Amino acid sequence: MDNKRDIEFRRITYLRGPNIWTYRPVIEVWVDIGELEEYPSNKLPGLYERLTTWLPGLIEHHCGVGERGGFIQRLQEGTWAGHILEHIVIELQNLAGMQTGFGQTRQAPGEHSLYKVAVRARNEQVCRAAFEYGRQLLMAAINDTSFDVANAIYVLREMVDDHHLGPSTACIVDAATARRIPSIRLTSGNLVQLGYGNTLRRIWTAETDRTSAIAEGIASDKDLTKQLLASCGIPIPEGQIVTTPDEAWEAAQDIGLPVVLKPTDANHGRGVSLDLNTQADIEAAFHIAAAEGSDVMVERFIRGTEHRLLVVGYKMVAAAKGEEAWVSGNGTATVRELIDQQINTDPRRGLTEDFPLNRILIDEDQAVVLELTRQGMRPETVLADGQRALIQRNGNVAIDVTDEVHPEVAEAVSLAARVIGLDIAGIDLVAEDISRPLEEQRGAIVEVNAGPGLLMHLKPAGGKPRPVGQAIVNHLFPEGESGRIPIVGVAGSLGTTVAARLIARLMNLSGLHVGLACRDGMFLDRRRVEKNDCANWTAQQRLLMNRSIGAAVFENRGTQILSDGLAYDRCQIGVVADMADAESLHPYYIQTPEQCYNVLRTQVDVVLDSGAAVLNADEPQIAKMADLCDGETVLFSHLGEGEALVEHCRQGGRAVLLRNDTVVLTQGGQEDELIALAKLAQVKKGAPEHFATSVLIAVAAAWALGIDVDLIRAGLETFELSQAVSSPDARLYKQTVR
Repeated sequence: MDNKRDIEFRRITYLRGPNIWTYRPVIEVWVDIGELEEYPSNKLPGLYERLTTWLPGLIEHHCGVGERGGFIQRLQEGTWAGHILEHIVIELQNLAGMQTGFGQTRQAPGEHSLYKVAVRARNEQVCRAAFEYGRQLLMAAINDTSFDVANAIYVLREMVDDHHLGPSTACIVDAATARRIPSIRLTSGNLVQLGYGNTLRRIWTAETDRTSAIAEGIASDKDLTKQLLASCGIPIPEGQIVTTPDEAWEAAQDIGLPVVLKPTDANHGRGVSLDLNTQADIEAAFHIAAAEGSDVMVERFIRGTEHRLLVVGYKMVAAAKGEEAWVSGNGTATVRELIDQQINTDPRRGLTEDFPLNRILIDEDQAVVLELTRQGMRPETVLADGQRALIQRNGNVAIDVTDEVHPEVAEAVSLAARVIGLDIAGIDLVAEDISRPLEEQRGAIVEVNAGPGLLMHLKPAGGKPRPVGQAIVNHLFPEGESGRIPIVGVAGSLGTTVAARLIARLMNLSGLHVGLACRDGMFLDRRRVEKNDCANWTAQQRLLMNRSIGAAVFENRGTQILSDGLAYDRCQIGVVADMADAESLHPYYIQTPEQCYNVLRTQVDVVLDSGAAVLNADEPQIAKMADLCDGETVLFSHLGEGEALVEHCRQGGRAVLLRNDTVVLTQGGQEDELIALAKLAQVKKGAPEHFATSVLIAVAAAWALGIDVDLIRAGLETFELSQAVSSPDARLYKQTVR
């Protein structure tokens, strides 16, 4: 067929929270496939062959068929360009190292060629770029033109490195997610919040908000660290700080050869030279160390292997050791060539954090050059057949030895972390045998590091990975702590603003410090801190980052769910009040009651199994949402009738009714009058529109939260809206509620 014009992206939306597609963030793209609507995949010659050649991993996509090869089957039978784009975007992200499995494609109602395509977005920038590359790849496959798949994947991988969480931070966030502890990425870097409100903790790589700045400062000063460790009887190597090469040689003679030279404030082994015996080697090593730090230290050389032990919460949780790197000559290759042939070909070695071992770049590592010089060699030296050269004495510390650590060694490193004051520490020690006490082999702790890297324990070059992210999360959130605060989400439009304010007031009376974001503004307890409309994702996220609040109430519109998603991952109470605002959803191609139902059900989908959905029993579509809730359902009703309400009460469910202008609580056939509306202070002053609905919602939510009934009654009696309120829900009737 003739070349078809490019498919068009009409709208690209990053849904940052739970949404109509899934609990997780997605990129939703409105894709107009134009005349391709008349050409499913089985009518596009060569498309199948080109796609499966460029992206052979598509065979792993189950698609709706539910088994391996499912998408390939759909491709052969005939499917449309929007659906094909979905799977291309998923596969491109997978190839870039960002594992993605979720995607959905739905045709927009009433539009001939428009599709909504949603794909899981672990990172917004990467997923956006994957969509653009996916469009280019798909059109190239359709039109039989060239496309550089390798370059697209390379660019996406670079974006993953630049924008995605680093492996240390990511493993902690993943461990928190496994425990259902929520997280918020606070910057484009590795600063992440775990938990909400007054339960939150912050991490930055492997540092936490419990990591003392003083302790971190001590750890960065190697000489001070050694003094403190020695004062507590922890074995350390003797050493002293020097300022010139001559001083380094003098200190080495005083300490006793061989020695080690290293910078006092560098990390990751940079500038460290080991087993130095001659004045020339020591003076050369001084310059290497001085280039990496502010001061240079000379220490007694300890024979053995370098080890890194990770301490979390003053307990040793993982250990790794280094290993020597050697090359063996063949009579023709230089040392430089042998390093590339015998060391850098190891698939475990690379230049990114995805690899447990670093590639050895001889031109960038003066320590390697010095090691060769001490053996009478240069990078261009040709080794005789069978002649060996030592390239690195320890290399990367990446061989897991956690199960071999002697209990006394584990106790020593735990004490070292405690002495310095670090809740998470990487302790470097040298020992010939980690399964023996340090004292009997003259082993010693040589460094204490704040914010240690975790990759060596997550992806060791040898041995088994260790769940260090889980250890850190358990340290921050001991058993029984969830990182959550009570959250109430109120979705709808009639009376929801006043309902949200009333719920916040009742929660505050129960002893909680409550944050509220609604159309009337943002409130901290009874104090309004913003007057703008705060029923939006941005304002709600700000509240969740506020350490002073112990509970939160959020008013949500259907448009927010469609444009941003919910600001929280789960909630204690999810309210769906009405579908009266359905017209505002029409621009999103949400036009029928069933489609509106699918939007507002998001509020119920996120209710915790320990929580409750509060639903309007007078609207059958809303009452049906009870089947979706993982927790309890509490219904409210003005009419006190209807099949759903009757059946709910018959089964012992709770409901809040309005009978003769009196709020009634009912459960298991027993009814209790709570309060007459005429007794409420706000009604005496003049009730806002839909005030009765607001009261029913608030009572149901407070009851579901376990707030004492007498306290609910007192809160209702004394509740008054501020005269400054100007939202639609605050328009006052001249008469009281009928």
